[in-house]
Amino acid sequence: MSPTLARGAAAAPAVEVERLTRRFGDFVAVDEVSFSVAPGEVFGFLGPNGAGKTTTMKMLNGLLAPSSGRATVAGFDVGRQRREIRRVIGYMSQLFSLYGDLTVGENIDFFAGLYGVSGERLAARRDWVLEMAGLADQRRRLTSELSLGWKQRLALGCAVLHQPPILFLDEPTSGVDPISRRRFWDLIYELADGGTTVFVSTHYMEEAEYCDRLALMNRGRLIALDTPARLRSGRGEPLLELQTPDPVGALAALDGVAGVVRAGLFGRQLHVTVADQDRGLAELPAVLAARGVEVVALRPIPPSLEDVFIALVERAGGAVED
Repeated sequence: MSPTLARGAAAAPAVEVERLTRRFGDFVAVDEVSFSVAPGEVFGFLGPNGAGKTTTMKMLNGLLAPSSGRATVAGFDVGRQRREIRRVIGYMSQLFSLYGDLTVGENIDFFAGLYGVSGERLAARRDWVLEMAGLADQRRRLTSELSLGWKQRLALGCAVLHQPPILFLDEPTSGVDPISRRRFWDLIYELADGGTTVFVSTHYMEEAEYCDRLALMNRGRLIALDTPARLRSGRGEPLLELQTPDPVGALAALDGVAGVVRAGLFGRQLHVTVADQDRGLAELPAVLAARGVEVVALRPIPPSLEDVFIALVERAGGAVED
């Protein structure tokens, strides 16, 4: 997918946020967050639990008033024009917001009524949703009987029945199999290529790679904002991949070793962040051997987005503990 920043750079931002803050008593859930989203951009929102993602999305959706700061969505102010905002956005939660005791067709008609879609336009949009979701021959089937992949695509169709310029997706692929997840992202690209701005939160790192830009939240603050490629290339600390028959034992053996910044399991390998690459390559095999750990291979690798995510969160104080 071509970067959407160039596509929407000349237009006014679809979403603009300046020092947006939300307090609950003495607790600051969102702390002076600022960013903007271009029209047609696929904008990813990442962060650990308790980072402030959901609270920020609720303010942008007009569901929660900000304590201070300002934000506009499609030109409407989130503090003063919340009703207008709800008319021009689509929203899909990770629970899909469907009614299981209604049929596929009844769910479409219900959401069409909410969005004021009727007559010939409803007929055309209903056909589009059924075709897009692969449910053309399932319109009389109870929604509760559908697979998660079908529910996901139906929920997306219902969220964009009124063809909103901005679509908010809150972890829309949770619990969905990889094939359905990939197909869902193909639909997101189609919407973005048609001019829809897509604001999506996700905890899947491979999905984050699909976004034009990523905003990373932690402890209520925005700690990084850039394209996935620039976030990866901007990491300063060297990263080594360690292959060993005993990755769990190696992880324990690396604890407290001089020059090791952090280490973590990645599948059957370890990713080891070091202060100095040459020193790490030269010294770590002997250190691990002395602690009874066999090293099959040790090599420098470029960081994955997950490596960057972990490093940035730890640098910003770590995730909030449950």
